[in-house]
Amino acid sequence: MLSSFFRTVPNLKAHRPPGPRLPMLLAGLVLAAGAWAQPSPGAAAAQMAQVPGYYHQAIGTLRVSALFDGVVALPRAQIANATPAQVQALLARRYVPEGAQGLQTAVNAYLVQVDGRRVLVDAGTADCFGPGLGQVLANLKAAGFDPAQVDDVLLTHAHPDHLCGVLGGDGQPAFPRATLWLDRAEAAYWQGPQAEPATPQALRFIVGQARRALDAYARAGRLRTFAPGDGSLPGGIEALATAGHTPGHTSYLFDGGDSSGTRQKLLVWGDLVHFHAVQFARPDASYEVDVDRKQAIAARRRMMQRAAREGWWVAGAHLPFPGLGHVRREGKAYAWVPAEYSPLPAATP
Repeated sequence: MLSSFFRTVPNLKAHRPPGPRLPMLLAGLVLAAGAWAQPSPGAAAAQMAQVPGYYHQAIGTLRVSALFDGVVALPRAQIANATPAQVQALLARRYVPEGAQGLQTAVNAYLVQVDGRRVLVDAGTADCFGPGLGQVLANLKAAGFDPAQVDDVLLTHAHPDHLCGVLGGDGQPAFPRATLWLDRAEAAYWQGPQAEPATPQALRFIVGQARRALDAYARAGRLRTFAPGDGSLPGGIEALATAGHTPGHTSYLFDGGDSSGTRQKLLVWGDLVHFHAVQFARPDASYEVDVDRKQAIAARRRMMQRAAREGWWVAGAHLPFPGLGHVRREGKAYAWVPAEYSPLPAATP
């Protein structure tokens, strides 16, 4: 099932471990001397670049930094349990950018400051995928953080667009002080004998990618596994079982305390949604990459229902950047309410 996903990613490195990566170009508006005088249209276009991909959000006592890794194209044909006409009707109202290879889909990671710790949820692709991705580390630095300041890295699952970024170009941990956390069932799957036979021959390199990343942290004594509900995660973080996309897919619930009489919580839900324009309105529409579609649909419905009922903030790995917002009940389905750009609270003296 994974083969169709990886066909959409150009220049995927299939046969060798990650290598050196060119630093991300500094984003922003670059103005040459006198450019405002009489700029030509061509010169103005050449000077324009996108801003750095980070966004800060205060959620109670939590300070959340969304980190943009890039975009990948996912074909609408990979949406299952919905007819082409149903998919088209939803996409026609959402204006999702779509090219020849598919629908524009963000890849996001999140740095959460909680209980005096800096916790990164997922780490992006590094150089496992082609151009246009692998920007998490550069955007983390642009946001004002050093990788050595990260205390913990929580993986929602071990697919390359979430896992590869835990290693640097030299194959060593990109976060030299961090403990790497992964659900025990997820770790057992990728480290065990069943992963390779269950993966198509052309894609078995992803098993090696997962094992290299996990082994690097294990050798350093900084790989920890857990089971949802066992209370082992730092910072009071709660692990919620949301298997289906992968055997041990996990979502994380952060508690930001009370604010104006309301409990402020953040659910970082990983890959519960890939096609936001379709799956909120039709939660039963699944993604062909899911290893267990029925289980993935149940997990998506369960988390959407809880998030809408409890008023939780949500952060999604494949929601349009910054991927922060709320879920609203809409009839028998749901709708996505993206966060508004907001100033941060003044620092306490």
